[in-house]
Amino acid sequence: MKAGIVFTGTGPILILTSYQAFDDPKFIEKLQAKGIKKFVAREIPIERVQKKYGLQYSIVLGDLHQSDDLRVLDYNGHNVFSRLWPFLCFWNSSCSMLDHFGVGIR
Repeated sequence: MKAGIVFTGTGPILILTSYQAFDDPKFIEKLQAKGIKKFVAREIPIERVQKKYGLQYSIVLGDLHQSDDLRVLDYNGHNVFSRLWPFLCFWNSSCSMLDHFGVGIR
């Protein structure tokens, strides 16, 4: 089981999937069937997602039965970022980045 944020043209979504990799051709076909033609995906530690989403995670996971399946856990980008921000950081160790004007964003 994997959890990941999929950055789409309309915003990020948090997914749970039974696929082993986000570049699996069948995973990509599933996203395309949902209308997502282009995306960037980032894996998130499943334990952290479980802790932050609690009952919602359990309900969605309970519906994930097939071996080639994916479920959207959260489609509200604000929720995804506010709950999982520290795990999205890959810019530097302090989890900040610089915007176009050199001002730090946290």
